[in-house]
Amino acid sequence: MGARSQGLALALALAGLAGGARAADEEIQVYIDDMSAQGAYGLDVHVNDVLKGRLANVDYAGEQASQGRLRITPEWAYGLTPNIELGAYLPLMTFDDHGNGEIGGVKGRIKFIAPHDKDDPFFWGVNFELGRVRRDIDINPWNAELKGIVGYRTGPWTLATNLNIDWAVSGPAKGPASYQLATMVTRKIVEGFDVGFESYNGLGDAKRFGRLGDNDQEFFAIIDKSIGKWDLNLGVGTGYGRPEDRLIVKAIIGVPIG
Repeated sequence: MGARSQGLALALALAGLAGGARAADEEIQVYIDDMSAQGAYGLDVHVNDVLKGRLANVDYAGEQASQGRLRITPEWAYGLTPNIELGAYLPLMTFDDHGNGEIGGVKGRIKFIAPHDKDDPFFWGVNFELGRVRRDIDINPWNAELKGIVGYRTGPWTLATNLNIDWAVSGPAKGPASYQLATMVTRKIVEGFDVGFESYNGLGDAKRFGRLGDNDQEFFAIIDKSIGKWDLNLGVGTGYGRPEDRLIVKAIIGVPIG
């Protein structure tokens, strides 16, 4: 079995696991083929702020409303091999509308990008995450996600799509796996400066697949800028599905370490 077939088989096997969960917004990102070099460390700090969200209509008793919620998450990475990267979201920090901060949980991940020549326009890979969050973030404390990564570069353009499959590992409200399609299109303006958009589209779960109006949909305008050894991704987005957050700002700050 080839590498592509093995990756597809893994995705199909994990997609069949039971236990749906809405993905937490500790990161708002479309994965591409960027990796830490073998033996090197990396740090990205995710900052996501819901400026206009939901004050009510939460999904379960005790859930934290999204209005004014600020999440700050350091994402640590280590290049295990040229094609495998380990990562840890540690800690998941959440601040509510009144500025009260709490540690929201921890999460680990492993990312694989298939070997490809630097001039090859096509890339693909998979990313697996497992983590535990507070009950006010998700009613099911232990959750997992499998992310399929596909992308293509042509000239100044980069196109990438992630199929995200989420399920609850443990908790009182386990259900079928849920699906999201995340898409990114960017254009390089000059070296180290790209503009584009990202779209995050909830597709429902295995029992109610395809009801877009009943699921979370978000659209972001983004810029990517390199400043010396630092990288900065900024985005402003809006939600138009259910449950919707009307105004979200996000930043991913690539911090040079090591």
